[in-house]
Amino acid sequence: QVQLVESGGGLVQPGESLRLSCTASGIAIRLYAVHWYRQTPEKQRELIATIFSTDSTIYADSVKGRFTISRDNAKNTAYLQMGSLKPEDTAVYYCMAFRSGVSEVLNGPYWGQGTQVTVSS
Repeated sequence: QVQLVESGGGLVQPGESLRLSCTASGIAIRLYAVHWYRQTPEKQRELIATIFSTDSTIYADSVKGRFTISRDNAKNTAYLQMGSLKPEDTAVYYCMAFRSGVSEVLNGPYWGQGTQVTVSS
């Protein structure tokens, strides 16, 4: 049973910070690329950050310089540290783990359940 469990969402004011967590079970997260997405009713699901098994990272322009993706392999958890939050960051945030070429039954994609982040004054 592979499962990703997210936590850390909530209501914050503009300019504040929040850290989202994505804890995996059934897979070793260090072997996967982990992606953070966000989605609103008005937009398609947007890829905002990726960390690869090599620890290389990629960020969407909309969050570059404000958000940081990381992982703690010992805790089998990936994180999204969000700073300088803006109202337009309001969305449901999802983590996803994926790998290629190893074993198709374990490659994923595996998705978390989503966590709501609301930025409002």
